[in-house]
Formats: sequence, C-alpha cells, structure tokens
Amino acid sequence: MKRPTILVLGAGYGGLSTVVNLQKSVGVDVADITLINQNDYHYESTWLHEASAGTLRPDQVRYDIADVIKADKVKFVKASVEGIDIAGKQVTTNNGVFSYDYLVIGLGYEGETFGIPGLDKYALSIANVKAARHIREHIEYQFATWSMDEVKDDSRLTIVVGGAGFTGIEFLGELGNRVPELCKEFDVPKEKVRVLCVEAAPMVLPGFDPELVEYAVGHLQAKGIEFSIGTPVVEATPEGVKIKKGEDEFEFVKAGTVVWAAGVRGNRLIEQTGIENMRARVKVEKDMRAPGHNDVFIVGDCALLINEEINRPYPPTAQIAMQQGVTVAKNLLSLINGEETETFVPDLKGSVCSLGEDDAIGVVFGKKVTGAKAAFMKKMVDNRALYMMGGPSLVVKKGKFNVL
Repeated sequence: MKRPTILVLGAGYGGLSTVVNLQKSVGVDVADITLINQNDYHYESTWLHEASAGTLRPDQVRYDIADVIKADKVKFVKASVEGIDIAGKQVTTNNGVFSYDYLVIGLGYEGETFGIPGLDKYALSIANVKAARHIREHIEYQFATWSMDEVKDDSRLTIVVGGAGFTGIEFLGELGNRVPELCKEFDVPKEKVRVLCVEAAPMVLPGFDPELVEYAVGHLQAKGIEFSIGTPVVEATPEGVKIKKGEDEFEFVKAGTVVWAAGVRGNRLIEQTGIENMRARVKVEKDMRAPGHNDVFIVGDCALLINEEINRPYPPTAQIAMQQGVTVAKNLLSLINGEETETFVPDLKGSVCSLGEDDAIGVVFGKKVTGAKAAFMKKMVDNRALYMMGGPSLVVKKGKFNVL
C-alpha cells in the first residue's frame, strides 16, 4: 500500500513545528514527509527587530534547517513556491512540481501597505533576514554619509518608524540602544538624530495593559524617541513621509530612513488557491484545516483563528504558531490512521514586549512584569522556542544567555 505524502510549505514557526513534531512519532513506513522552504535556514522572526537595528548580527537570528530535521524521516527541498493547485493536489516551485495527499501551508506573512502611495517603493520592511540586514546597513550608511558630507543634511539622521504595535515598539527599543553606539562610531552628535514613531491608531500597543503601555512609552521617550499617535501616513516619497495631523492638516517629515512596521497579511499565494480568505489569511476550522478542504491545513500567519471569548482573532504570534504545529502533526497522524482530529486550543502563557537589551514589559502567567525581570523573561521565551525546535543543542548554539 502506497504511503501517503505530507507536503509542508514554509519553515517558519508553524511549518517547522509541524515537521519537528511529525518526525518524533512518524515511522519511515507511515508517511513520506517533504518540507519545502525558499532558504535552507529558519529565522527567528521575533528577533528580526534586533538584526534590523544592528544589535544582533543577521547570522545570530537564524539556524540551519538541517540542524533540527531528521534526514531519514523528512526530505528537505530548497525551493520557492510559485503556485498551489488545490484541485490537482500539486504545488509548483522553481525546483519542480510536487504532489501531495496532505498539505500544510505555513508560508508566513507579507507587509501590508494598505494602499498608501509610495510605501512599497520607499519604505523598508522588517520582513526577513535579508531585509533586516538591508535596514541595518541602510541606517549605518546614512550615519556614515552624514559624517563625510561637507554640507550636512540632518534629515539623513531622521528615522521614521511606521507603527506602534509589537514590532514597531520592539524595533524602537533596539534603536534606543543602537543610536548612541552609531553616534560614537561615526562621530555624530546625538542631538542631530531624530527617531519618530508614527501611528494611525489612537494608542500604542493595542491590547496591552495601559499601565504597561505607559511604562513602555516613558522608557522610549527617555531615550529620545518621539511619538506621533493618531497621525496616519498618507504618502511615502524618496525624501520621507507625509502624515495627516488633523482634518485638513498635513506635515511632511523629511527622513533618510523609513521603516514600515504597521501591519502584516498572509502570503499572497493563498489568494490564488480558491480557498476563502481575508487579506490572504484563512479562517480555519477548529482542527486547523481549511474550510471545505479536508486534506489542507493552514498554520502560522496564514491562519485566522477566532478567540470566541472576545470574538476577535488571536494574534499571529510565534507562541501560537508553534502550538498549532503540535496539533497539526497529531491531526495528520489521526487522518492517516482513520481517527478523529482534535481541536486546537491555544495555551497562552503570556506576552512580553522587549524595549531593548535590558528592559521589557509583559504579562506572564497573569502577572505584569517590567524592567530587567521582564527582559529576563523575554530571553527565556526565546530560548524555550529554540528548545522546542531543536532541543538543548540548539539552545547552546543559538540561545540568549546575557540575561543580567
């Protein structure tokens, strides 16, 4: 009897967690498992803000997929997915066509520009390791060029960050630590540098406890970071951004660097599958399958999961994506064995938002934490994710241990 083929697209938190948990219990005679990813490494997307600011090297935020998968149980293919044929049960890549019996889509997120003119051309996005490296080098180039120019253009030293959500705030926290280092390295007076966060919504970190938000904003402002809240960006140009300050009032902020961190959507390939979606995110069934497609599972940023207690989607966090991988692996085995699938129930242990190397805010096991204690918890969360994927050896190799 032919073994069923399980095809997993994407080695982000959800896809890689699915594969890692499958290989723990799948014998070589149960299923053929293939993981397809455009890179031969996994990157910690929750660390990209550090690589973007330059407080971590790009190689520190990634590890080889070969370090966590078992070659005798999982076949890895380095390829970019170009099309998904749900009816034909085939996936087209730049490295061949692959058929499947069961499909897991974990292709990650893309930046959402909300149709704002110029953002896609003139703003940088914290999208992946390569983008993070580009942001870091771009900022360093602006400081170096200002230092060398005879006629100083101070706008080179202005950094606009669009978005005061999780990613934006964590990036600002790293910039708060990185800017003084850049000033020292390139002989730039600190007072010449301007870091401005622009947010369309009327609040910072929506969903976070107001007391913690106040702490975060105060901490960042003490490092010289400015906030312009309730002022949407309406246009980006090569010289900066135009923001709306009032009903008929606009301001142009000239800036050498614009980083957009104000929204994500699922991978656009989802929109080409015929599966019902919203901004390339699929409202999945309780067992993580796509509605109307019993052989297709969706995980991570491409999955839309409703928290029925508040009738709002769960945030697409790494914590939830990794837990989804555990459930999807179990459900795949259940389907192969003709058994019932189980409901995915998130086990939310808390959320911590870093404000730089030595500070953070969060709620852990129902308790609010700030400062060094929260920063310590953030590093423990990061190390736990490594442990769940690759065990103690991966923690030793890539973990964060400068916790004091």
